Amino acid sequence: MELTAVKRLEQIVFDKMAASGLPGLSLALVAGDQVIYARGFGQRDLEQGLAATPDTLYGIGSVTKSFTALAIMRLAEAGRLSLQDPVDQYLPFPFKPKGETVRLHHLLSHTSGLPALAYGEAVIRYANRIGGRYLPIASPEDILTFMDGAESWEEAAPGQRWFYFNEGYALLGLIIERLSGKSYAEYLRDEILLPLGMTRSCFTRQELANDRDAAVPYVLSEDKPPRVGEYLFRAIRSEGGLFSSVIELARYLQLYFEGGKGIVSPEGLKQMMTPYVASPTQSMPGLWGEAAPGEHNVHYGYGLSSQEFFGQRLVGHGGSVLVSTAHLAFIPERKLGVAILANGSGYPLSQLAQVALALELGQDLASLPFWRLEEAITPLVGRYHSFKETMQAEVARRGDFLQLTFPDSAQPQRVILVPHRLDNHEPSFFTLAGGRRLEVTFRPSEAGVELIYERYKLRRSGPL
Repeated sequence: MELTAVKRLEQIVFDKMAASGLPGLSLALVAGDQVIYARGFGQRDLEQGLAATPDTLYGIGSVTKSFTALAIMRLAEAGRLSLQDPVDQYLPFPFKPKGETVRLHHLLSHTSGLPALAYGEAVIRYANRIGGRYLPIASPEDILTFMDGAESWEEAAPGQRWFYFNEGYALLGLIIERLSGKSYAEYLRDEILLPLGMTRSCFTRQELANDRDAAVPYVLSEDKPPRVGEYLFRAIRSEGGLFSSVIELARYLQLYFEGGKGIVSPEGLKQMMTPYVASPTQSMPGLWGEAAPGEHNVHYGYGLSSQEFFGQRLVGHGGSVLVSTAHLAFIPERKLGVAILANGSGYPLSQLAQVALALELGQDLASLPFWRLEEAITPLVGRYHSFKETMQAEVARRGDFLQLTFPDSAQPQRVILVPHRLDNHEPSFFTLAGGRRLEVTFRPSEAGVELIYERYKLRRSGPL
């Protein structure tokens, strides 16, 4: 990676961590069989003041699903199962959405026809004291019991629609156990992790506690300091329970660059990366007047998603267990990839991964839709006032939207502004007022950014 690209990447990571409050982050770039860049940012342990390193272990969340899919492919290639086998051949699975059979292929591709039942969200939030619900779950069998009675929630015939389904990957882990005669963690360790040299990657509390370089998990809240959070070592397993480092994930990336390294065949990897179904997200070229090179829809394979990225295929997966986040992304044809891990939920790591790869490819970040949106709306955030400061207003970012607030009243008025066109001199947004569409415009002037909202003209006076 060229020095100028390294410096820009490091500044971007630093700035995004500072803005979102992420305590620690580790990143590794891989080209072929080489780690071409690796660094830790911030702290893996705030209380002890310990720095994050490229070897720091974090929970990788749903990046674990690609390992689960890899294990299923390995069993399929050994003749232990077929991807077209009905799920109820292995487990008590009473669901037949629209009267059709759910097969292993459907669980792998999140196309069972069942929507997310959100047990993972409930137990993670409950354990970290931010809502959720207590559920007595410590095994996939408990998840099957939790799912009992969900027939009325069936939404589509198998194979028709993508619904991210954590429960399905929990059941795949149970199938791995029943066919292999080993626990899920033992099977992954013996058949995948150790052969790849991922000797520190693990699943248990004791293994993590004994490691010399493990990140403390943190709950991040707006306007509050980070507090220590909780991992779920039994309730979350084959769907999101692995701990690893970016250095060990770099070895995992090389499996995809080297035809499976004997763990699965090149044909098996191709099946995993095949785009079986589109995700619900769609590109929004209207925001810019035309489609940008980075604006393409995302498809899902087996434990991996894919999309076009500067004319090439970008494959990967993200992960979050709230108190740690992860993203793995790679361009198979270029044998180029990135692994990013953090000990909290802050700036989206999927976006940092795309930034890192774009910089390595020498591409303009303005071609990335999320980057263009950030560049367009971030300068609009701040405090505003009317003529002679008769009224005060605040504009804050809320994800991909802006929120306009008039604070000087007993009940402050809050208005969500939806981006409409961002490619011209005067970025335009809209909101709803009395059931009608109301256009809202920002424009630069010699006096600073001005905001036209309904009857008012407001002028930016400073940052929030």
